[in-house]
Formats: sequence, C-alpha cells, structure tokens
Amino acid sequence: MSQAHTALEHLRVIRSLMEKAHIYRAISAPAALLGGVLALTASVWPAWHAAQHDGAALFSNRTFLILWHSILAITSVVNMLLLAREARRRDQPFVSDGMRMALRAFLPPMLVGGAVALILVIFLHNLTLAALMWALGHGLALLATAGFSPRSLIRLGWAFVSLGLLLLLLWAANPDVRNLSSDLGPASIVMGLTFGLLHVIYAIAVFLSRPPQALKSEVVTA
Repeated sequence: MSQAHTALEHLRVIRSLMEKAHIYRAISAPAALLGGVLALTASVWPAWHAAQHDGAALFSNRTFLILWHSILAITSVVNMLLLAREARRRDQPFVSDGMRMALRAFLPPMLVGGAVALILVIFLHNLTLAALMWALGHGLALLATAGFSPRSLIRLGWAFVSLGLLLLLLWAANPDVRNLSSDLGPASIVMGLTFGLLHVIYAIAVFLSRPPQALKSEVVTA
C-alpha cells in the first residue's frame, strides 16, 4: 500500500470518526455516570475516616488497588457493551478501523499512567501520587484523541489534566498532608474529585445538552 493511499485511508477513518463523534458522546455518557457514581461512593468513606482519625487508613494498599481496578473493569465492560450494541445496530464490526485508530491514540498514555501508578503503590507505597498519575494519564489519553473526538471529551481531558496538576501542586506544597500516617485519605480525595466528580459533571452536561428525543432520533437516523 502506497504512502498516499495510506494517508487517504487515515483521512477516511478520521472523517468517519468525526461524523460519529456525537453518537459516541451519547454512548459514553451512561458509562461515565456509572463510573463517576462508583468513584464518588468508593472515595467518600476512606476520606471521611482519615479526616476523623488523624489520617489513619480504612483499608490496605492492596485493597485500594483491587477496589479501583474493579471500578475500572466494571465501567470498561459497560462501555464496551454499549459500543457493541451500537455496532450491531449499525451493522458494522465491533473492532472497526475507527476503534483501532482510537485505541492507538488512547492506550499509550493510559498504559504509562497505569504502570507508573502500580510501581508507586507496590514499591513506594505512595497512593496519592499513584492516584495523580492515573488522573493525568487518563486526561492525556483523552487529549490524544482530540483529532477526532467530540469537544466535550476534549474538555474532559483538559479538566483531568488541569485538576490533576492543581492537586499535585497542593499535595507537594503541603507537608502536613504528605506526612500523614497513611495517604489513603488524600488519594481517595484525588480519585473522588477526578474520576468521580468530573465524570458525573461530564455525563450530566451530555444529558442536558440535547433533548433525549432529538438525540434518539439523531442516533437512529445516523
């Protein structure tokens, strides 16, 4: 395949992705709402316990990893099921050229952020930095798809990066927080504000941005 043909094929895939961007935004909102609610639920109790007991941990680092990877798995499965249902409705393959292009852009920052976070938890026992790496990696992954994503997802990516950097600054500049007996509380706050609050705000904004009947009609006729 010539370079010119390859470039034209990439442009075709990008154009297709941009045309479907509003549909993907509608599909991703329920999964974002589910993930946001689960994240807020999982973060409030450990943060409240730490505030009431001078930073003491409610559970172990291992439980922290299992809890948040479970939430990631649940929301990923729900998102995949929604995408698969939409692919069946459009009579298209689930793993399309567009999905492969999106994954090539999305996965590298996600893998780096996830791997660095695991190293921080397992070897350095630093949950807060791990949570910040997850948030920053997720934000960069969303921004990596900016060439064909809806603007709402790009704004969500910038929100993750901006809030992640702000929380990193606040954590680094506050020795009282960094020197707590356990950083499960601060880490839970980071996870709740980013993966919880930002996803809930994103989902609500998507739901309110277009009347449900109009959106349904648009999806059916796409």
